[in-house]
Amino acid sequence: MRFVYGKQDMRTLERAQENCFLLTNGLGGYASVMAGFAVPRCDQGLLVAAVKAPNVRINMVHRMQETLTVGQRSLMLSSQAFADGTEPEEGFKNLASFVYDGLPCWVYDALGVRVERKMVMEQGKNTTAVLYTIENRSGKDVALTLRPFLKFVPREDVLKERRPFVFQDGKVTADGYTLYIKTDGALSAVEPQWELLSYSEDAKDGRPDEGLTGCCCQIQKSVAADQVVSFQVVFSLEDEAVDAKALIEAHYARQEKLLADAGLQDPIARELVLAADAYIARRDSTDGKTILAGYPLFSDWGRDTMISLPGCCLSTGRYEDAKSILRTFMAYEKDGLVPNLFPEGETKPMYNTVDAALLLIDAVWQYHRRTGDDGFVREAWPVMVSIIENYKKGTHHSISMDTDGLIRAGGGLDQVTWMDVCVNGILPTPRHGKPVEINAYWYNALKIMAVFADLVEADALPFAQLAEQVKASFLEKFYMADKGYLKDVISGTKCDEQLRCNQIWAVSMPFTMLDPQQEKSVVDTVRRHLYTPCGLRTLSPEDPEYHPHYGGDMVTRDMAYHQGTTWVFPMGAYYMAYLKVYGEGAAAYVRSQLDAMEPMLREGCAGQLPEIYEGDFPTESKGCFGQAWSVGEILRVFEAIEKE
Repeated sequence: MRFVYGKQDMRTLERAQENCFLLTNGLGGYASVMAGFAVPRCDQGLLVAAVKAPNVRINMVHRMQETLTVGQRSLMLSSQAFADGTEPEEGFKNLASFVYDGLPCWVYDALGVRVERKMVMEQGKNTTAVLYTIENRSGKDVALTLRPFLKFVPREDVLKERRPFVFQDGKVTADGYTLYIKTDGALSAVEPQWELLSYSEDAKDGRPDEGLTGCCCQIQKSVAADQVVSFQVVFSLEDEAVDAKALIEAHYARQEKLLADAGLQDPIARELVLAADAYIARRDSTDGKTILAGYPLFSDWGRDTMISLPGCCLSTGRYEDAKSILRTFMAYEKDGLVPNLFPEGETKPMYNTVDAALLLIDAVWQYHRRTGDDGFVREAWPVMVSIIENYKKGTHHSISMDTDGLIRAGGGLDQVTWMDVCVNGILPTPRHGKPVEINAYWYNALKIMAVFADLVEADALPFAQLAEQVKASFLEKFYMADKGYLKDVISGTKCDEQLRCNQIWAVSMPFTMLDPQQEKSVVDTVRRHLYTPCGLRTLSPEDPEYHPHYGGDMVTRDMAYHQGTTWVFPMGAYYMAYLKVYGEGAAAYVRSQLDAMEPMLREGCAGQLPEIYEGDFPTESKGCFGQAWSVGEILRVFEAIEKE
């Protein structure tokens, strides 16, 4: 898809900061600035390098100041708001268009000069290349002056104090980091220049609203009257020659291969195939692949990976990547659990998730269903058996099987389901006990194990018998016939009967326990109370604990995070459940509903789906501007419509 933003989209600096783009390098590094070429967030930049893939990320080049001089007149191409009273740069006023078609391209037109800027990252390298083309029809000599402003601090950190950036021989050094700058323009040192930037987007969420950035060099390119000149600027952690035009060609060629491998035809689905690529990255500590949960805020987490993997890897035909990711998690299985957070340096893995291990079994099933790879099932079998046996006898974080066959989890301040907020010792969404989706995953895993047992020549009967017990207990204790929906948790508290989106997974999983009429009742109830075109609310608006708005400082945001906020990713399970219960003719209806994805892909981060929206009026994306499980789950729906 081709997303075009023009003057009508950027009438003010605030509007010019509404939409951004995301480029990634397969290591966890990225480039992201706004359509107006501004950075209203501290974690944006032209080069946020993954010095250790995928999570040790350093914001190297934060922004670029660009000044075009035409004869005796100068004007800005870059845009930026400052926190120290400095007049803002308003280069967006000279911007004719910003286009994102897999790569960002800006076109400026002023005083008879046309300037085009394209940007690309190199796969597998911490390198960003910027290609400029200047068409000078002004009748005068012109010059474009670029000043890169640097930070050299971790991605999420604000630079609070000036630091000694040292420029020499085409490189900048500071605090043990070295940035190489290569250009066919004139590169030279300048007196240190410091700016105090305004982070208006961060301020909305209670994060620091200002931060420093510094410049110690500049690039200049002169163009005579009636000439057209192209030149490049490359920022890299590696001292290598780079051809920006070749990188752009390689980028588009790679995208065509990704689309061919996926085989999806719908334009929105094809855009999501490209979006999914952003999240699949290398992990140095395990020498394998992983999935980053979201940009720019999150790292790779076990739960998010297992939810994202079927869509981001399997629906797109990336089977080897899927196998690499599963092998990584299987290698770290411990006491029936897989990591929710992988080790960094000397840090040990964290296993605080009840769903990731059960979803790993489902991911192996989904992989085998598409590939028929019996050998991998045999490889995974011992790990999957360990998961089942440890859940039965009990493992960490109060995870264990009760005498009724159902799984209970959580204790104290542990939050081990995806609704996992704990803020100031408060659990806004307490789910200790027997969560509905966890027991849906448990039954699904047992049924999968019974099928796989035949394949590996093991005894299927124990899995099948336990599955029947789980089904009987689940139907008895979760389904409320008088209400027509499922309890969210069995805990003996008022939380039990809250109407939440978690029940949808009891309909959408490959193996389920409800009868057809019960499944339809659940889907219809979710539709009436929780559905929005952009995602599912996490709590019914009729509940007294419902929070319609998401924003403010961390405490305020966390209190609303799972208490009504609209999440995109459960929409995938909802549509899969809808296709299941409504059968023939449902695909056309679901596809018509998916038209809502197109404006979602345009708003916020071009070509990406976000993490969340507000509950009452889901129009402006919140949280991560690109979220793996949002993309992956909607991809699964498109795959189901087109291929099944």
